[in-house]
Amino acid sequence: MTMQNQSDVILELVTRLINIENELKLLKEDKKDLFVEYKEKVDIKALRAAFQIAKIRSKLGDSEVMLDQYLDEVAKKINV
Repeated sequence: MTMQNQSDVILELVTRLINIENELKLLKEDKKDLFVEYKEKVDIKALRAAFQIAKIRSKLGDSEVMLDQYLDEVAKKINV
């Protein structure tokens, strides 16, 4: 690979990375705006927690029963 060709490849890579970073920034702003839009309609804190739990449960598969058992035991200790 020639030096010029390598420079072109690096420039292309950096340009694409910058574009992705900008898109991620826009998506984060959209997500924030969405929560602001719905904060008067739903409990955002509870919704975020439910969303995280649902994502975790979807990854657990057969271990979901164990998760429920562990959560019960942990909750008993925390609520003392």
